[in-house]
Amino acid sequence: MLKVLGAVLDRGVREAEVYLRTSRNLTVEVRDQRIDTLETSRSMGYSLRIMQDGCLGFSYSTDPKDFSGVIQRALESSRHSSPDQFLGLPRAALPKAVAVHDSLVETLPEDEALSRVLAMERAAFARDSRVRKVRKASGSFSTNFTCIANSHGLEGCYSSTACTAQIMVVVESEGESQIGWDFEGSRFLNEISFDRVGTAAAGRALQLLGGKRLSPVKASVLLDSATACDFLSLLAHSLSAEAVQKGKSMLAGKTGTPVASGIVRVTDNGLMDGMLGSKPFDDEGVPTGERVLIGEGVLRGYLHNTYTAAKEGLPSTGNALRGGFSRLPSVGGTNLFIGPSPTATANSEDFLIKKLDTGLFVTETMGMHTANPVTGEYSVGVSGVWVEGGLKRYPVREALISGTVLDLFRGICGVGDDLKFYGNIGSPSLLIEGVDISG
Repeated sequence: MLKVLGAVLDRGVREAEVYLRTSRNLTVEVRDQRIDTLETSRSMGYSLRIMQDGCLGFSYSTDPKDFSGVIQRALESSRHSSPDQFLGLPRAALPKAVAVHDSLVETLPEDEALSRVLAMERAAFARDSRVRKVRKASGSFSTNFTCIANSHGLEGCYSSTACTAQIMVVVESEGESQIGWDFEGSRFLNEISFDRVGTAAAGRALQLLGGKRLSPVKASVLLDSATACDFLSLLAHSLSAEAVQKGKSMLAGKTGTPVASGIVRVTDNGLMDGMLGSKPFDDEGVPTGERVLIGEGVLRGYLHNTYTAAKEGLPSTGNALRGGFSRLPSVGGTNLFIGPSPTATANSEDFLIKKLDTGLFVTETMGMHTANPVTGEYSVGVSGVWVEGGLKRYPVREALISGTVLDLFRGICGVGDDLKFYGNIGSPSLLIEGVDISG
């Protein structure tokens, strides 16, 4: 890596960066207690980014011996780029320590990985006799190594691991079938309970059997952590300064104004031990940290990489994100999550259901991909359980909720104590008032 950097600087380039990433991945899928897929893959690649006379050049390769070609292609691409005064690379800074590597994942034998995924499927079937099949039970286990060096003296490397478990379960009763899904992910193997994932997915499907349709009503809803994450993912898009600067954010121009309920805050934190989005520095080498984006309901700022920050005259927030070594940095969250404001209280699910009194406890969304991430408008299918008098009464199917994401988050009147992450997006259960529900 330093050899490539030295060689490109010898060619008269003033600003240059080399990004290297290696990965080892093990994927296991089972069906009917037999192996459906067991694959091990390895990859390695590196990229070169240069700024020459204010013009961007970029190239990449998977061949360590091809660095001369990589340099030549980066120089050539810079000659066809337009000058941009905001281009630049970050200076070296000392990152904070964060636990993102687990030797148990790195050395996990294939037979043990298979055993864990098989146990997840068994747990689903053991939950209830109405569990008839598992559409997919899978586990992934990966080890990654990332290095970045640039011409400003920045040089850093870290090793990380990741593992995930997910399953989709089908239950059947009296000619009706329902589907349930669950997921867990962590940097640490023992933070995931494969049995728990299987049992939870079956339970999510079972509670929807015998569902009824609703008449149109405006009522409160309680989103469980999974469905709350679906809506937070929509808001996350608009917290990117890149989206704001391109005019594709519902939060553009709203800094310093209320955009959510005062009892919640939205935080991005890349320094949470064991979380899938955690890392000591971002994909440009800028140290990650903790940043409150929405505090007590008020928008405080956006996520930045070096380029978007330069356009605003600000420092990077450490949120440069690459989709791989062959991609240029964009902007993205590390661990983005919603939680109660310091003066608010996180409550149990039972407490929130009693506070809901009469309304819909939502446990599944359908069609979230149809929601507009720019305007925040949504109209999505939901399933769940109808609550009356603070008690769960009967399952609900084929309901529809609609509105805007900002109105939804402004309507939050209760926050759960069950924060859970799905990938790098996390939320507890959220109680929201004044939602349009149709059958």
